[in-house]
Amino acid sequence: MSTSSLGLDDNLQQYLLEVSLLEPRACARLREQTLAMPDANMLSSPEQVQLLVLLCRLLNATNGLEIGTFTGYTSLRLTLALPRLRMSCCDVSEEFTAIARQHWREAGVQERIDLQLAPAQQTLGRLLDEGLEGAFDFAYIDADKTGYRCYVESCLILVRSGGLIMLDNVLWSGSVADPSDTSADAVALRELNAWIYEQAPGRYDLSLIPIGDGLTVLRKYG
Repeated sequence: MSTSSLGLDDNLQQYLLEVSLLEPRACARLREQTLAMPDANMLSSPEQVQLLVLLCRLLNATNGLEIGTFTGYTSLRLTLALPRLRMSCCDVSEEFTAIARQHWREAGVQERIDLQLAPAQQTLGRLLDEGLEGAFDFAYIDADKTGYRCYVESCLILVRSGGLIMLDNVLWSGSVADPSDTSADAVALRELNAWIYEQAPGRYDLSLIPIGDGLTVLRKYG
C-alpha cells in the first residue's frame, strides 16, 4: 500500500534512495511506468524489494513463489538479480500482468517466470496437490489482505525448511494499531499479526520490519 517507507518524509525517503538504491534500469523503467498509474500505491517500495533481493541471495534461492504480482516489479528485480531463479507468480488481473509480461520479455527473464492467472488459493491448492511440499526457497505475499492467513498456511507447507515467507503491508499505514479502524483489511491484518506472533514458537523465526508499509519475515524451522 506504500511506494515508500512508512514514517519517512519525502526528503528522507529521497535521501534513502539516493544513498542505497541499486536498481537496474529495466526495473527503474517499470517502476516509473507503474508510479504514473492510478493504482500506483499497490507497488512495493524499491528499498523493500532490494531487501528481498539481499535475503534471497543469502538463501541462494532457485525457486520462488509470489502471491500478488501486479505489474511485475518485484519478480523482475528478483530474476534479474538471481540468474538461476525461477518464479511462480499468482495474480488475477490480466490488465496489470500484461504490463509485467511486457517488461519481463524486454528484460529477457520471461522464460523463468510462470504466471498463473487465477485466485491465489486455487493456484496454491494445485501446487499442494502436485506434491510440491518444500519445493520453494521463499514466498512473497502481497495480495488481498483478507486472504493472507490462508496464504501463509499454504506457504508453510510449500516453502522448504530454512526458507523465508515474507508478507507486505502488515502495518497498513499504521491502522493495525488503531482499534477504531474496523475496515475489513485492517481487521484482517491486525488478527493476522496476532496469529503469526502466537504461532511463532516452534514453527518459525519472526521479524516485523518497519520498511515499506511493514514487512514480516518468517524463517521456517526444520
